Amino acid sequence: MTTYDIITLTVNPALDKSAHFKGLVAEQKIRCEEPRFDAGGGGINVSKAISRLGGTSLAVFTSGGPTGKMLEELVAKESIPFQAIHIQTWTRESFVAVDDNTNSQYRFGFTGGEITDEEEQAILNSLATFKPKFMVASGSLNEGLPTAFYQKVAEIAKKSNSKLIVDTSGEALKKVVEIGVYLIKPNVGELAKLIGVERLEMEEVNEAAKQIIAKGGAEIVVVSLGPQGAVLVTKDSYEFVPAPNVAKKSTVGAGDSMVGGMVWALSQNKSLKKVIRWGVACGSAATMNEGTQLFKGADAQRLFDWLKSK
Repeated sequence: MTTYDIITLTVNPALDKSAHFKGLVAEQKIRCEEPRFDAGGGGINVSKAISRLGGTSLAVFTSGGPTGKMLEELVAKESIPFQAIHIQTWTRESFVAVDDNTNSQYRFGFTGGEITDEEEQAILNSLATFKPKFMVASGSLNEGLPTAFYQKVAEIAKKSNSKLIVDTSGEALKKVVEIGVYLIKPNVGELAKLIGVERLEMEEVNEAAKQIIAKGGAEIVVVSLGPQGAVLVTKDSYEFVPAPNVAKKSTVGAGDSMVGGMVWALSQNKSLKKVIRWGVACGSAATMNEGTQLFKGADAQRLFDWLKSK
């Protein structure tokens, strides 16, 4: 069996569709240009980002119905190794539409189909067959999955001595830090919820992240600050990296690209100082492309080179 240093998990992937139109008028038929299709969902996007940096990962994801078949074809077209776990319900779709008249972007997402107990066990059994150095669980949970699902993934990661990176939100994130993982990537609002406060100011982020670390929730907390950049916090270090000023076309997949850049850098044994800079570089580079395309490797390299002096 082929071994992989990195495995990504997407339990609620999406067939991403994006298109352009001119003029949004209520109750009128909106004519869209030919759509673009991309394989989407947290872990799949992370695997795509790793591939753009020259790395390799195994993408594990659920797949159902004709949309799932198309999703698999799109992942294969990216030359990403994958293991699809087939489910009864169709893989969901998401839609991004850009109004060329105003350059406004509209994002439509749908909930994932219900996952049965048997399908949930199939996902966990699949993960348990691998012993990667890094395991990435990213994205939302389908209906039917308990909010503690990522806790079960964390237990598998610990048994295989894998470092688990989790990028999710809400109760799923709150539950997984109860058991403890290697790295989490909340935004400021999500971090505030984790420590039980309504909001956090910038100067409070470091201490809030250290609270999570002190309780064993994570070894590394990376806090996304959106257009301001990101911070990486460990029990004895704090690293702030400003986001470079780029011409933004879409924010779709920017967070996943950031995770992909960091995981790739970790797999290359790069310092944490470089890890967070690769993350910010990839996340920023993703915003330079339209729709759901993520980033170009050359853009990420150029932005990283600029960030090295920051």
